[in-house]
Amino acid sequence: MKGKVVVITGASSGIGEALARRFHKAGANLVLAARRIDRLKILEHELGSPGILSVETDVSIEEDCREMIRQAVDRFGKIDVMINNAGISMRAPFEEVETEVLHKLMDVNFWGTVYGTKYALPWLLQTRGSLVGIISIAGHVGLPGRTGYSASKFAVRGFLDTLRIEYLKRGLHVLVVAPGFTSSEIRYSALNANGEQHGETSRDEKKMMSAEDCAEHIFNAVKKRKRSLVLTFMEGKLTVFLGKFWPSLLDKLTYNHMMKEPGAPFGQGPGLSQVRI
Repeated sequence: MKGKVVVITGASSGIGEALARRFHKAGANLVLAARRIDRLKILEHELGSPGILSVETDVSIEEDCREMIRQAVDRFGKIDVMINNAGISMRAPFEEVETEVLHKLMDVNFWGTVYGTKYALPWLLQTRGSLVGIISIAGHVGLPGRTGYSASKFAVRGFLDTLRIEYLKRGLHVLVVAPGFTSSEIRYSALNANGEQHGETSRDEKKMMSAEDCAEHIFNAVKKRKRSLVLTFMEGKLTVFLGKFWPSLLDKLTYNHMMKEPGAPFGQGPGLSQVRI
C-alpha cells in the first residue's frame, strides 16, 4: 500500500478513523472525508504526514462527493482505493418512525456510497483499484427496529455486487465488508423515530470487536483483493450461513437476540390508535 492513494469517508471516528491510521502506517496517501472537519484536522495533525488531505464532506450531498474526488485527484493525481464507510443507524419500530428518517438513512448510507463511487470510478478503473463498501450484518439479515438501516445496507450490497460483475473485465476490485457489532460512535448517533440522535448505545461496547481489529481485517482484505468480508463468527459468519440454509430459524434467533437489547424498540407496538396518520 505504500504510495497508494486511499479515500476514506466517515474518517472522523470509529472504523473510518481506524482505517486511516492503518493505511497511514502502511505508507499510503490519505484523503479523509467527513462532516466534522475539526476532527479530521486533529487526526491529520496527529498522524503528521504531508500525504494527508482532509475534505469537509457530507456524503448525502452529491456535489460534496464530486468535490471530494476532485480535490483528491488535484492533490495526488490518482485514486487507488475508495472506501465508502460513512453511515448512520437508527432504532425505532417501523410503525412509529417518520418516513423522513428512512429517507435520511438512504441518503447517507446508500446514496452516499453511490455518489462517492460515481466520481471515483473513472480513476479506479485507470489504476485497476479497489472499491470498498462497509455495510453490516444488517445488510445480510433484517434487524428489527432498524428497518431503514437494514434496507440501506442491503441496497449497498446489491449495488456493489452489480458493479463487480459490470466491470469484471476491466480490473476493478470490489470488496463488500460486513462487520458484526463493532465498537464505534454509530450507535450513539443512531436516530430515533423522530430523527433525533439517541445519544446512548443499547449495547455493551466492551463485548464488541474493536474498530482497530475491524480495520486490520479490512486492510488485509483490500491487499488480498477479496470480494467479501464477514466479520465475527456468531453474529457474522453464522448469521450469513443460517440465512442461506435455515432462514426461518434465523428469523427467530434474530428476533430473540435483538429483544435482549435494553429498551428494544420493537415487539410491543403502540397500536393503531397511537400511529400518526
